Amino acid sequence: MAIRIGVVGAGGRMGQMLVREIAATKEATFGGGTENPASPFVGRDAGEVAGLGALQAKLGTDPAALFAACDAVIDFTAPAASVAHASLAAGGKKILVLGTTGLSADDQKKIDAAAKSATIVQATNFSLGVNLAFALVEEAARRLGPDYDIEIFEAHHKHKVDAPSGTALSLGRAAAKGRGLDFAKDTVRSRDGHTGARPAGPIGFSVARGGSEIGEHTVMFMGDGERLEIAHKAQGRQVYAKGAVRAALWAAGKGPGLYSMRDVLGL
Repeated sequence: MAIRIGVVGAGGRMGQMLVREIAATKEATFGGGTENPASPFVGRDAGEVAGLGALQAKLGTDPAALFAACDAVIDFTAPAASVAHASLAAGGKKILVLGTTGLSADDQKKIDAAAKSATIVQATNFSLGVNLAFALVEEAARRLGPDYDIEIFEAHHKHKVDAPSGTALSLGRAAAKGRGLDFAKDTVRSRDGHTGARPAGPIGFSVARGGSEIGEHTVMFMGDGERLEIAHKAQGRQVYAKGAVRAALWAAGKGPGLYSMRDVLGL
C-alpha cells in the first residue's frame, strides 16, 4: 500500500519540488501540504501550485491536521517550525523527514527527544551523492592521517542565510570523526590579516555566496606534494527532493528513533 507523504512549506521552491517528486513516485501518494498563513498559495491546490495540475489537495495552514492525515511529513522549513513539527510527529508516532539546517543545540535536543516516539530521518543534505561523500571523507581522513591538512570550501546562492552550510559542517564532522578530532574545538571558521603559519590539525572552512549557485562542496586533503579532493556539485535541487522521498519510503515500518541518510543508504 502506498505511503501518504505530506509537505510543510509546500508552496515554496523546495516544497513544490517535493510535491512533484511524491506525485511521480508509485510507492507514495501526496497526503497534503501546508503553508504560512500569509502565503498567497493558501487555499490553492498543491498540484496546480507545483505545475502538475489538480491533485485535489488544497494547501492549508494547520500542521497538526497535516500530520494527522499523513504517514510521513517532509520538512525543509525553519528551526522553530521544525521543532514544533518534531513534537507533532512524536505525538502522532509519525515519520518526519527533516532537512532544516541552522538548528541550535537546544533545537537539536528537542528533536532528539521527539525521536523517542517519532521516526525521524534527519540530514543536512538529502542528496545521495553528498551522503556517500560523507562516508568517503571520513575514510580518507582516517587513512591519510595527520600529515594531510583538511580544508573545506562551499559555495551557495546569495539568498542562503547560514554559513558555513549545514552540509559543509557535516563534511567537517565526518573528517573530524575519521581523524579523531574534537569538531567543536578543532576547526577554523575564518581567517583575516596576519594569521601566521597554518597549525597542524584543525579543519579549515571557507565560504562563497552569490548568484544562483545551487550548492558546491569540496573537501581538500592537502599533503606535501599532492592534494586529494572529494567534491560534489549539485546541478539541480530535485536531487534533494528525490533523497527526501526515498528516506520517507525507507522509514515506513521502522520504529521510533533518529536516523540519518547513512542508515537509508546502508552505509
